[in-house]
Amino acid sequence: MNTGRGGAGLDTAAADGRPVSIGTVLTRLREEFPEVTISKIRFLEAEGLVEPQRTASGYRKFTPRDVERLSHVLRLQRDHYLPLKAIREYLDAVERGERPPAPAVGRQSVPPAAEEVTVRRLGRAELLAAAGVGEADLLEWESYGLVVPLPGGDYDAQAVRIARLVAELGRFGIEPRHLRATKAAAEREAGLIEQVVAPLVRHRNPQTRAQAEERTKELAGLAVGLHSALVQLSLGVRLP
Repeated sequence: MNTGRGGAGLDTAAADGRPVSIGTVLTRLREEFPEVTISKIRFLEAEGLVEPQRTASGYRKFTPRDVERLSHVLRLQRDHYLPLKAIREYLDAVERGERPPAPAVGRQSVPPAAEEVTVRRLGRAELLAAAGVGEADLLEWESYGLVVPLPGGDYDAQAVRIARLVAELGRFGIEPRHLRATKAAAEREAGLIEQVVAPLVRHRNPQTRAQAEERTKELAGLAVGLHSALVQLSLGVRLP
């Protein structure tokens, strides 16, 4: 199975075969997965997705195989919305030399190409499995407007991504009620972007309206980057 883009760069980065620290692994993974954190890597280790070596003093050391496996795990989560248990079983089977079918979760809007599955929509049970949470968690998130279903009741990729982030924050004791300010700030930023692109959206020319969509995506990316940088600045965190 082709597990996605970006893997070759990661493999090359650790091609000399020397084990590297968790900080170095983080830097390499962030080239493709900018939201990954050291806590996330440690969590994946605790879940049995990777088993780094340990020095005599207890420090983690990751081999090239570990880095490659982590990139596959993150890619399968991001692109296929798989629960960790399914990812672990799939990768373990591959490493045993087996040829398991490409994993898939969710409804397919088009027939998948060979060795490639693209998830378009997920049902409620599938979202719970992808995020690794229970029904009570999802109900609470929905009550705060953090996760919003589509009109038909299904969920899209954005809902899965948000659910996973909320779940990750919850492991550190950050509850949904604590995220109301985050949601309010996001809505204010969205309102600002809508004001900027409004003249393009109202234009009669279809090309101009298409340009409005691209401009919206670009501005959203800039807003997210600025928000991340400001949070890190406030916390005194300096990027490597």
